[in-house]
Amino acid sequence: MIDFSQLDYKAYCLENDLHKLPMIEIDIENYGEVDQKKVVKWESIDPNNKTPFPAELDDLIRLHYLVRKRKVRTILEFGGGKSTSIFADAIKKNKDQYAQTVKDKLRIAHPFEIHSIENNPEWRSIVEERLKHHESVNFHLCSLHMGEFNSRICTYYDGIPNVRPDLIYLDGPDQFSVQGDVRGLHTRHLDRMPMAADILCIEHFLEPGTLIIVDGRTANARFLKTNFQRNWEHEFLPEYDQHFFELKEEPLGPWNAAAIDFMNS
Repeated sequence: MIDFSQLDYKAYCLENDLHKLPMIEIDIENYGEVDQKKVVKWESIDPNNKTPFPAELDDLIRLHYLVRKRKVRTILEFGGGKSTSIFADAIKKNKDQYAQTVKDKLRIAHPFEIHSIENNPEWRSIVEERLKHHESVNFHLCSLHMGEFNSRICTYYDGIPNVRPDLIYLDGPDQFSVQGDVRGLHTRHLDRMPMAADILCIEHFLEPGTLIIVDGRTANARFLKTNFQRNWEHEFLPEYDQHFFELKEEPLGPWNAAAIDFMNS
């Protein structure tokens, strides 16, 4: 489903100046191998940690590559930050290249937009300030609460944007910011893990061809896979610690078919 065999990480990074983008700003010559994953220690998963993790160029390069390769038009991002900067650059390039084609041939209410959901107001302000020159990025500050999906305990954002994305990136929320509990259970504990269910609630509004990327969060990815009701093709790439879900169904109609053809052309 997802093929990165033709991706030359360093060449792609340099060609698009990804290491120079706001929020990234890496000295690439001293970074090391850009196609190698940086391992985050377990001890760094700390509810009191306020320092963002350093940029992982391999992840960021793949995100940019996918948005460009699939000609993505609308992105829904759970958890903003460095990925938001990457998406903003990629979606701008897509707009510059494909805006007229999309206007003439596709039916999209929110073309070339990013909707980034964040629950931490301080971090949201930092990201918004750094990326204020990108008109494509819409920031949404949403609180979190514990809830249930088919009697399975999980978390929900309050007030997610009413958009139809063709790419969803799940990298939030953290497990410690959620409010409340369900029968005494919550994720604010080192023995728990993130378990977001927002995507399940909008599953039947998503169109065939939609791609979901789950960064890490294997337990959450398995929760989604177990509870999805439609025909999602799933692939886990352990070397990247990422899960990919693509909605593989017959098109809903001619507009959806045109969107799929556009993505694959």
